[in-house]
Amino acid sequence: MRHRIDSLKRLLETEKLDGYLVAREINLVYFTNYLSEGKLLVPRDGESILYVDGRYYEEAQENAKGCKIELAKKKGALNEMVQSQIRDLKLECIGFDSLDAAIYLDFSKALDNAEFTPKNEMVMQLRSAKDEQEIECIRRAAELTSEGMKVAIDTVGPGLREYEVAAEAEYKMRKSGSKMAFDTIVAGGFRSAFPHAVCTDYKIKKGDLVVIDIGATYQHYRADMTRTVVAGKPSPRQEKIYNIVKDAQERAFQSVKAGVKCIDVDAVARKHIEKEGYAECFVHGLGHGVGLEVHESPPTLNSESKDVLESGNVVTVEPGIYIVDFGGVRIEDTVLVKKDGAERLTKATYNFEIQ
Repeated sequence: MRHRIDSLKRLLETEKLDGYLVAREINLVYFTNYLSEGKLLVPRDGESILYVDGRYYEEAQENAKGCKIELAKKKGALNEMVQSQIRDLKLECIGFDSLDAAIYLDFSKALDNAEFTPKNEMVMQLRSAKDEQEIECIRRAAELTSEGMKVAIDTVGPGLREYEVAAEAEYKMRKSGSKMAFDTIVAGGFRSAFPHAVCTDYKIKKGDLVVIDIGATYQHYRADMTRTVVAGKPSPRQEKIYNIVKDAQERAFQSVKAGVKCIDVDAVARKHIEKEGYAECFVHGLGHGVGLEVHESPPTLNSESKDVLESGNVVTVEPGIYIVDFGGVRIEDTVLVKKDGAERLTKATYNFEIQ
């Protein structure tokens, strides 16, 4: 983990900051390999210190890497200890990722000679290109997701409720040691046209489109995957829309590689769907970064993105068509960006028809 802290320190020099205060739990994982409520103070020069209270101290001693660990022995002492260290080190310009308003005001008042500047984008930039350890964790999360998707597809059928399908997929992933990367989506019939539907007691009917969007985690890292199936024999219209989305996803995937503008990858899928007459039915961006969080930025793949893909980015490629009162189709994979192309990390059937 020390190499990640060292990378942050180099950015502090570029940004002319004396130090950085990490308060977001997920960023603490990135820099220390340990998820806790605490604060990590990273001075530009000197040792980084993770401050935790008694609930996390022993576990932090066991698991946290790349930093010294200090125990706050009483309630409210943690922030005071951080403030005291900032005074001792004479830090004047300090970046931070996220602070509650009350804590920010407390720090500003207690350290009236110091300037605190929100700089979460610094950390997100570091997190955007994954190292080998991160890639292996996401690869395993993708394997668990793929196993869950197979179970979900095998489970779908007329008469089952959405939450029953979700439960079977989640059980498979949890039994393999995963947590859910996000709330599972199983949306049948007209509800498949809701891009961010939640599972309900809707009972799947024969001939329904069913969108399944699931994700597993492994050692805090996440994957994201969507398949669309039909519970029975698809109608000609359903089959046509599915093939449009499948072609759009494949074309976009083939365009992914380091150095390509994200807006251009989005355009590949969007232009294909537009050419087929469904431009207004593709209502979201093509994809997003994935890592410690299921939605990370940069990079973002949409029609307004200014990001450029780089080797080590992990992104989703997920075009969709959504038609009110008819249904929707989305196909999504988690994809690793490489120098000369891309690799699908999530792998499950694209078979559309479920008998």
